[in-house]
Amino acid sequence: MSFITRGFSGRSHDRDPRLPPGQTEVSDWPVLSAGPTPRVDTEEWEFSIRTENGAHTWTWDQFMALKIDDVSTDIHCVTHWSKLGTSWRGVSIDTLFEGIETSHDFVMAHSYGGYTTNVPLDELLNGQAWIAFEFDGEPLEAEHGGPARLIVPHLYFWKSAKWVRGLVTMPNDDPGFWEQSGYHIHGDPWKEERYW
Repeated sequence: MSFITRGFSGRSHDRDPRLPPGQTEVSDWPVLSAGPTPRVDTEEWEFSIRTENGAHTWTWDQFMALKIDDVSTDIHCVTHWSKLGTSWRGVSIDTLFEGIETSHDFVMAHSYGGYTTNVPLDELLNGQAWIAFEFDGEPLEAEHGGPARLIVPHLYFWKSAKWVRGLVTMPNDDPGFWEQSGYHIHGDPWKEERYW
């Protein structure tokens, strides 16, 4: 009789420490979307932040005139894939919130196409999130959220809303699209916060 059950493999010393539990590294980038891919021309693209005190809006040209960051980070999808060492260019949420005041603690990200996702405001600030427009030195493809998407790399990637058009501050942590359908309200990959 064996004392080791089938499938037990012990600790893997080869596992990359950048991989959260339950994740597998991929070299490609799977395309997962809840609906059709919006095609938004940069001439028509607009980004806004709305708070209880009013709205702040940027055109594409105004957005591109802001301070641009180069970001190297890992991304983790709730469907168990991770892509390590990705390279992005974008504008920090800190830069966008300069001069904006709010008493609200939460944000709903809104996308062209109607998608929404909720994130605590303190998890978007302090160098934790960006509105990205380039991936690996190329303009972000529409299938991956171009012309611009939110990236919040420390949370599962459904929180990194594709085709982002704005952030709306909220006093409560109201659920967005996937959160209303059973995805976790927070989405930390290191805690495997996949579903409610």
